[in-house]
Amino acid sequence: MTQRAVKFLLPIAACISLAACSQLVKTHSQSSVTVQTPSSWKEASKGQNKKISSGWLNDFNSPAMNKLVNEALNNNPNINAAAARLRAAKEGTISAQAAMLPTVGANTGTSHSRFENGDSASTSAENYNLRLNASWEPDLWGRLRDLRDSSLSAYQADVQQYRGARLSLAANTAKAWCNLVTAQNQVDLAKNILESFNKNNAIVERNYKAGVPGTRAIDVQFSRNNVASAQRTLKSRTQDRDEASRQLEQLLGRYPSASIIAAAELPDFNENPPASIPSELLIRRPDLAAAQLRIYQSAKQADAAQKNLLPSINLSGSLSTNNAQVGNIFDPNFLASNVAASLTQSIYRGGELQANVRAALDRNKAAIYDFSDQALTAFREVENALAADKSLAEQEKFLLVEVRQAQLAVKSSELDYSEGLDSSGILEILEAQRRANNSRAQLISLKNRRLQNRIDLHLALGGDFYTPEPKS
Repeated sequence: MTQRAVKFLLPIAACISLAACSQLVKTHSQSSVTVQTPSSWKEASKGQNKKISSGWLNDFNSPAMNKLVNEALNNNPNINAAAARLRAAKEGTISAQAAMLPTVGANTGTSHSRFENGDSASTSAENYNLRLNASWEPDLWGRLRDLRDSSLSAYQADVQQYRGARLSLAANTAKAWCNLVTAQNQVDLAKNILESFNKNNAIVERNYKAGVPGTRAIDVQFSRNNVASAQRTLKSRTQDRDEASRQLEQLLGRYPSASIIAAAELPDFNENPPASIPSELLIRRPDLAAAQLRIYQSAKQADAAQKNLLPSINLSGSLSTNNAQVGNIFDPNFLASNVAASLTQSIYRGGELQANVRAALDRNKAAIYDFSDQALTAFREVENALAADKSLAEQEKFLLVEVRQAQLAVKSSELDYSEGLDSSGILEILEAQRRANNSRAQLISLKNRRLQNRIDLHLALGGDFYTPEPKS
């Protein structure tokens, strides 16, 4: 088919498309999709309007934790695998872009012939040929552009998921470091408790053997019981410490040998989150950003599916020359005479194309509902973290009172026992020590819970507490 025929087909294609265009449905990517959000988080305290930190790790005064997070981001096998998959996904976008361009292929061949003329000398001939094939589908309705945009949106969503994986890894590494420091503090406390009980036991057994008044056999039994319990607790705390160390080392990409050394103290952090955290911060969360892109991706796929109902035109050319006609490949008239155009319009395929359109539109709606559900989940996570931050801070105040009173009770009971004022003997001291030790262990755990929750808050917000400066 010549260029003249191609010009004849184009108006026909336009006329046929008018009926099909009436079937196109507006997708939800073309209209605004909004979710009702509060202007600020209800659980945030009021009356403050200070500038928020520019980096969530900066909320914690721990250079050691920062160093470990950077090590994990560089060496963690899972994040490196995710990076490789992301690079592969980027390469996949080339095919969608390439579909909009012409395709060209070439092949060559040669043949050798020999002719025998009886008694006369034989003759031979060599023949060379070159064949070029090209095809191109003009993107009349924008279907290929829609598929390209859908592919790019899918890749951008993958980028957000990779960003989310890095944020999650950073948070998990920071939490694992806090767990390790907490476990080490519990080990140190268990050692101190065991040392104290051993001293008490030595005194009780000596007094019992010496027949000191008020020292009974039951005092010795309770004292030995406390020593055995402290020994068991120390073994358990040591095991917990080693497991926490191995978990952190795995995140860092190290062999889990439980050889990493914990810091002596848990990291510090700002007492209260900044007030009036704007809900707009939430849209930067990688999972929500990816969900938004999935809406656009599915919408473009639906657009392409609808445009697939329209006729398509394909231009193709095939050129074959031999050694006597090689010069023709530079002749425009010769090339034009070998160009063909085809018009394709599906008439009946059992409703397959229409079903594809309906399915694509429903996937677009599903993507919107998925985004809404994820947004509500994100709101809940932030509200829970803010409420827990306030509650845990108040619990710590009460627990500090418990620890202080329990320590005073230990001193009072020891003084009364030494002066012979306490008729209940060593049992009063042991009970006071038990309460004091339990309160100290709970205080260590509560401090870690506050740190874990603050990290969860940053994770729920998708990063730091940064907001733009208020507009004047």
